[in-house]
Amino acid sequence: MHRRKFLRQSALAGAGVLASKYTKAFNGGRMFLNVDEFPVVRVPVGERKFKSEAVENLINEMQANVGNKELAWLFNNCFPNTLDTTVEYSVINGKPDTFVITGDIDAMWLRDSTAQVTPYLPLCKKDKALQKMIEGVIRRQNKCIIIDPYANAFYKDATKVSKWKETDITDMKPGVHERKWEIDSLCYPIRLAYNFWKETGDTAPFDEHWKEAMTLIIKTFKEQQRIGNQGPYSFQRKTAWATDGVPMGGYGYPTRPDGLINSMFRPSDDATIFPYLIPSNYFAVKSLTQLGEMWEKIGKDLDKSNEAKALSKQVYVALQDFTVMHPKYGQIFPYEVNGYGSINLMDDANVPSLLAMPYLETIFPSNVTYLNTRRYVLSEDNPFFFKGTVAEGIGSPHTGLNKVWPIGISMRGLTSTDTKEMAECIEMLRTTHAGTGFMHESFDPSAPIDFTRKWFAWSNTLFGEFIWKMYREHKDLLKAPPAPVVANPPTKEKSRWKIFGTGK
Repeated sequence: MHRRKFLRQSALAGAGVLASKYTKAFNGGRMFLNVDEFPVVRVPVGERKFKSEAVENLINEMQANVGNKELAWLFNNCFPNTLDTTVEYSVINGKPDTFVITGDIDAMWLRDSTAQVTPYLPLCKKDKALQKMIEGVIRRQNKCIIIDPYANAFYKDATKVSKWKETDITDMKPGVHERKWEIDSLCYPIRLAYNFWKETGDTAPFDEHWKEAMTLIIKTFKEQQRIGNQGPYSFQRKTAWATDGVPMGGYGYPTRPDGLINSMFRPSDDATIFPYLIPSNYFAVKSLTQLGEMWEKIGKDLDKSNEAKALSKQVYVALQDFTVMHPKYGQIFPYEVNGYGSINLMDDANVPSLLAMPYLETIFPSNVTYLNTRRYVLSEDNPFFFKGTVAEGIGSPHTGLNKVWPIGISMRGLTSTDTKEMAECIEMLRTTHAGTGFMHESFDPSAPIDFTRKWFAWSNTLFGEFIWKMYREHKDLLKAPPAPVVANPPTKEKSRWKIFGTGK
């Protein structure tokens, strides 16, 4: 289903199902359930797509040791959601192959599939089956890139023709679900392969297909530097949604060639305004450096290694010209530029974002320009920062105005160095799941029952990653909430009520 159609429907349909099934009353984002314990909302054991002993052991540990039982319950639901519902694992010609859908859409995004399985990497040493599954994701991503390095999403069936072929003016190949060129689509597979190698020491997936895919990545990045010509990619769509099409004949508004890489779309799958997307170019710098190391140590090809490192350096040098002096926040990073002096100041919850730069290790969290930028993007001076009565956070043009993304709140917590801010992020996530036990794409910060995408695996797994980090580093933030003060003790019948979102 088309993402936009789904998000319009799910806020109404999903909320209606929840209300009829669970609620006696709903107010300000809190769901009141007539149950003695948190309901079982995780997929039944027999219906789970992939089972990991290491993940289950971690869940059991968290259940036993996290004082706030609602957070433990949310972790139990969210962290394994990718494995439970989106992984299709098989062995093809003796090699692992893993297709990972994004959730409610039956297609695999290079970005989402990486983000969905990356949090499991630290558990691979304890679970060889999990390691094989992630090896299969790397192999599948390589196959996808070889089909079309400009595509962002693919079908499992390489012969399937996308319905977008009817509306999209671009070179749509069989097996491609959508062909929106985004820098991060090629950075994420490098990130997954590199971190897999570092965590496991396993070089099995780095075969001829990997080498072919990585060669295509370098070629594509250089083409989209557009030095000398516009390159082979263009995209237009017959649609009323302005953010789904690319102007100027499908090539986007002009940029001054300076070494940066053009990106026609953001990681939200929305079209860029100015094609030099700054957080994505920083991501490319990091990914190309990692690729250079892999070519040298695994591929044993110094020429390829030097090519990747040289391109990384070229993009990094070009980026040094693009910071902005803000009258309130000082020197900050812009979101998009064109090389002619035009800038777009904002941030989007989708990753890579300006907020997420330390998470992707593209900049140090103590960098002064980043800290200034962080203050900007988490303020109402960012046009896509929204504040309501129960939550605040970064949204996206992808879901319109006044919708906060849980991914943005989780990322805020993951990149914070302030325990008070971490605690605030935990509390916002705990109180805005609308009684579902899962994270969503976005929600109204004053009425979280108005949400989009009830099945969005990336958001679920990232929440789990955040809570797991807090468990390891700031366990006190996950303690049980204080007991409520009750003037008149409730009767036995009344004591059976639980209030989701308050811990009561």
